[in-house]
Amino acid sequence: MSLSPLDDYPVHQISGVMRHVATSDRNFYDRYYFNCFPISGDMMLIIGVGQYPNLGVTDAFALLRRGTAHQVVRASRELGADRMDTSVGPFRVEVIEGLKRLRVVLEECGHGLAFDLTWTGSIPATLEPRHYLRWQERVVFDSTRLAQTGRWEGVIEHGGERIAVTPDRWWGARDRSWGIRPVGEPEPPGIQARNSGTFYWMYAPMQFADHSILAIVQEDEKGRRLLEEAVRVWPDPDREPDFLGRPDYRPVYAPGTRDAVSATIAFTPWDAEPFEVQVTPLLPVHIMVGTGYGLEPDWRHGMYQGEKPVVQGVVHDTEQEADRFWGLVDAAARFTYGEHEGYGLYEYWALGDHPSLRP
Repeated sequence: MSLSPLDDYPVHQISGVMRHVATSDRNFYDRYYFNCFPISGDMMLIIGVGQYPNLGVTDAFALLRRGTAHQVVRASRELGADRMDTSVGPFRVEVIEGLKRLRVVLEECGHGLAFDLTWTGSIPATLEPRHYLRWQERVVFDSTRLAQTGRWEGVIEHGGERIAVTPDRWWGARDRSWGIRPVGEPEPPGIQARNSGTFYWMYAPMQFADHSILAIVQEDEKGRRLLEEAVRVWPDPDREPDFLGRPDYRPVYAPGTRDAVSATIAFTPWDAEPFEVQVTPLLPVHIMVGTGYGLEPDWRHGMYQGEKPVVQGVVHDTEQEADRFWGLVDAAARFTYGEHEGYGLYEYWALGDHPSLRP
């Protein structure tokens, strides 16, 4: 057991040092997620930085989708004792003003992508419902997440081009989550191999001129709700969010696929008229390809890559390698209802069986 700089702050939650979390579950994680895109929808940058205290690893990725290019820079190192150190090779996250402004940097590292971006939240950071899921007696998910919509300012360098990022055009969403979810090297499946393999999911933080809406739907193979959220959040931190009832999610897929071409999310607030938000995906980004979410056997979030820090670049073509692109989609999207038009993240995945997918 050893001390770290965090131990000098009065923030302890257990009778242990701050580098140790309350659970010994190998799958404990603590992660930043950001997305950044122009409202024209012609490119999208997704960034993640995670720590895995019980695996002794920290890693990061940046994924840029531009045209048919799917470009990833990723890095990993041993976590060490100092959890306040959010750098991973050329990546770093700086908290300028907690829950409001952050700086995210990828230094030039020889892989054709770099950035220096500052995030400013448009709404207060909002705590989502706790995500808890037990399969065959094993707790698979037990996590807490905050969400926030906002704007970006700074610069992206890609392929020799310097792209100015200004808050009038560059919008996005971010989250911070921590807790338990599958990470690291694959475990022997045991009885977990009998799971249905269904993951029916929709996550949509959407930003409008004077408010944002945060919506979540997760269901199992029988259509039962495992997680849901529907709130309208205002920029004024003293104004309570509006509860929008139980969200109803209706995606439309391209024929013969599970690629969404549009969607409707219906809301039924108890004290106002029901309304529907129309979702138009502008640019689909397959976030699982190359970033560590589980598709590649040699690079997964929390996987130990060795004693020395590792930095890698991965480039794919979404047209020439179309068969590679499947799984969870993070799409930059336009959202409309009534006189309101906004932009945000439309994240979805329809894996396995679900009532809405049956003939």
